[in-house]
Amino acid sequence: MSRMAGPDRTPASLTGRGSAVVSVARADSLIDWLQASGRGDQDAFASLYDAVSSRVHGLVLRVVRNPAQADEVTQEVFLDIWRQSARFDPQRGSALSWMLTIAHRRAVDRVRSAQATTERDSAWVAENQDTPHDSTAERAERSLDAQRVRNALDALTDTQRGAVELAYFGGYTHTEVAGLLDIPLGTAKTRIRDGLIRLRDSLGGAR
Repeated sequence: MSRMAGPDRTPASLTGRGSAVVSVARADSLIDWLQASGRGDQDAFASLYDAVSSRVHGLVLRVVRNPAQADEVTQEVFLDIWRQSARFDPQRGSALSWMLTIAHRRAVDRVRSAQATTERDSAWVAENQDTPHDSTAERAERSLDAQRVRNALDALTDTQRGAVELAYFGGYTHTEVAGLLDIPLGTAKTRIRDGLIRLRDSLGGAR
């Protein structure tokens, strides 16, 4: 691991030192290194990384079961350890347990995130198979003049209107809308669904 740099006390890299590991690191050494890291000591953090990196990576790999993702999560774990090291309290547990807890939490979060993404995408496909995403917009454009459509859109909330315009008039998928608005996919789908219901009510009442 290369030395750390930067005003935000973030390691410049966690990949440069290879996989050298201190085979037996006494508990008090880990505490000393972790507390020194909390004071911004980059050399102490490098020693800490060398001592526990294999343990951390092994735990992460057992949880995520994907070597490439395990490498990514391990990097995230050590960034977390560096940033949170000042919070470590030796009176509440060992340094190794504290670090492995962070690693386990990060790994579980990655697995849950991947599962949630898969489930949301699958649900979206199933939900949208029967109704083309742009059918309502096409019907509105064929049957109503532009002013009536604008009036109906004005009845939506700002968040609903933005999502509906992107999805039904911009031609973007739900996933793309979520990305463009920087919101979770589930939130984007909710805004689009609720906005579409209100839009249909407004357009239906305007006939």
